[in-house]
Amino acid sequence: MLSSLRCGLLFASLLFAVAVQAQQAPTSPTHHLMPVPTTANWGAARLPLRSTFTYIITADTQPDTVVAAAARRLQGRLLRRLGPARPAAKTTPSKAAPTLSIRYGKPGRMDNGDEERYALRVTPMGISLTAPTSLGVLRGLATVEQLVAKEKNALYFPEVDIQDQPRFGWRGLLIDAARHFMPVPVIKRNLDAMAAVKLNVLHWHLSDDQGFRVESQRLPRLAQVGGEGQFYTQAQVREVQRYAAARGIRVVPEFDMPGHATAWLAAYPELASNDSTYGVAPRWGVLNIAMDPTRETTYTLIDTLLGEMTQLFSDPYFHIGGDENDGRQWLRNPRIVQFIKEQKLVKSNGQPDKHALQTYFNRRILAMLTKYNKKMIGWDEILRPGLPESAVIQSWRGKKGLYDAVKANHPAILSNGYYIDLNYSAANHYAVDPLPADAPLTDAQKKLVLGGEATMWAEFADSVIVDSRIWPRTAAIAERFWSPATVTNVPDMYRRLAIVSAQLERLGVQHRSAPELLLRQLAAGQPVAPLRTFASVLEPVKEYKRHFQGMKYTTQTLLNRLVDAAPAESDAAREFGEAVDALLAQLGTAPTSPLPAEALPALAAVRAPLIQWQANDVKLQPLFNTSASLREYGPLSARLSALSTLALERLQLLEQGQTPTAAWKTNAQQQLEAAKAPAGQTELAVLPALQRLLNGLP
Repeated sequence: MLSSLRCGLLFASLLFAVAVQAQQAPTSPTHHLMPVPTTANWGAARLPLRSTFTYIITADTQPDTVVAAAARRLQGRLLRRLGPARPAAKTTPSKAAPTLSIRYGKPGRMDNGDEERYALRVTPMGISLTAPTSLGVLRGLATVEQLVAKEKNALYFPEVDIQDQPRFGWRGLLIDAARHFMPVPVIKRNLDAMAAVKLNVLHWHLSDDQGFRVESQRLPRLAQVGGEGQFYTQAQVREVQRYAAARGIRVVPEFDMPGHATAWLAAYPELASNDSTYGVAPRWGVLNIAMDPTRETTYTLIDTLLGEMTQLFSDPYFHIGGDENDGRQWLRNPRIVQFIKEQKLVKSNGQPDKHALQTYFNRRILAMLTKYNKKMIGWDEILRPGLPESAVIQSWRGKKGLYDAVKANHPAILSNGYYIDLNYSAANHYAVDPLPADAPLTDAQKKLVLGGEATMWAEFADSVIVDSRIWPRTAAIAERFWSPATVTNVPDMYRRLAIVSAQLERLGVQHRSAPELLLRQLAAGQPVAPLRTFASVLEPVKEYKRHFQGMKYTTQTLLNRLVDAAPAESDAAREFGEAVDALLAQLGTAPTSPLPAEALPALAAVRAPLIQWQANDVKLQPLFNTSASLREYGPLSARLSALSTLALERLQLLEQGQTPTAAWKTNAQQQLEAAKAPAGQTELAVLPALQRLLNGLP
């Protein structure tokens, strides 16, 4: 039986939660939708979701089979939400009016840049979806699915009139299948998730130092040797492209060159810039190994590959990488230096210019792609004088690269600020805009900004945990690419992100289930709840600090430790931080005894998790004592418990109208400083909120 104190805490916490929910209820103008539509006018009526849900499709010109397939998928998912006991709706014509009426003008194709605009109307009589193209229908169907709301046990569509279109035409997600191979089912379920939040470009990173991942029939060693047995067959590539096209998503391949190409060189040593031979790289980092851009045999081999790959990949765009080549191998080779001088690829002082040599290489590759009717994309390092304007620049190092590109009349894509592998928060990415109001660009230059891409580099993400590193945070980035620039409410974004996260789980994305399975494996038969509680307040260290914290990672390192099960962004830490800030706002700067009644729910909301964290370390000790892989996390668990104890003491002093002693404050500060040290490549995500609590209370 709960003590009266615990009952009081729970009741107060419930009151606080109800108050928060009342502020963030789905009566918000954004409801459950992510991305937020261009305009949405909400009514008070409802359309119940019933097992009789049917649809009818009308095309003004030639029908597009993707619309019927998407409508069937939507119907199936909606009916499954009603429960297994519900009868399936009939798909054959009936006398009853359909629930959903779809009408569009013509088939739409992403590679043609066709419109994605749509109009959606929900009334108690039914749903009407109209669009100029089938692409607009696909985006509208994604909105229909997100509209479903629940009250008690009833599902319904709220009355609404939506006019919607994307802010940017290029809304991408890069999935790195070179560092860790991502099997086709992983790609497919992420395509489903992309479609749900209206992303429309899969940037498929298919070669790097650690692997070449596509079968080549003309150069078979690329996949056989460079792929080390893990690669996509050409049939699988076509299958993925069909799957993506059915969801209105283009597939843009990337084959990185002339750097990040060790896997190429392992298969075909004649590409190397020196006399060394290479195996596929087992380690991470910038290896500064590059192809030889001075030999015609290099271009003959690349042209052979491009001739094949440009036929395999149907999209007009083709990514050549071009990043992180420092040119050191070129400048150390007398033959290459002599070539540079002969070609007059020198600086004003007559010294060899490695950047000019890479531009020479890029121009040669661009000519090949142009011959094959492809548009070349490269990372911002390729932006140099002499690069033809047709090349698209993808800026990853900063906004300056984007601005410089469009000022030089290059189309451009922004990825800087959207590197989701760095483990930054959704709010951090959400604040980045491809075209902020203060962008120093003319209207013509702004039109060259195609959009942006989130990038999921996979040094620390394999096929098991990659979903948890992409989702749900990428849904917030998708909103930044689609919705009006004025949509910036962070608390509302997080409210809707939680709803979208549940939707993604229903779609089959494993961002929740895979970490939970890993926690159960780490618990090794012991109760998993304490480990789950602890993991929920951890985050992997930010950026690429895992490389420099006492563990040498290679391609063979298993990603099955607690750092891999910890969330990229801790919801528990964020929610605790919100509770702390609410309490501090209630209390102001002067101590009050007794506490004002309006502060009690906020106080209880802060206290409840602290009680749990304080007691959790003792429950974890049996695991720490028996598991070698978990033992390294013991210090963080102990520090969390100690800081929770201090925070509870501070709350008690506050309730008693007392202030802490100088010695208490000194001890608290020492504990906070000690807790900043990472353990097992993780850090305590609740530490900033604990610091505000301990230092900010009056």
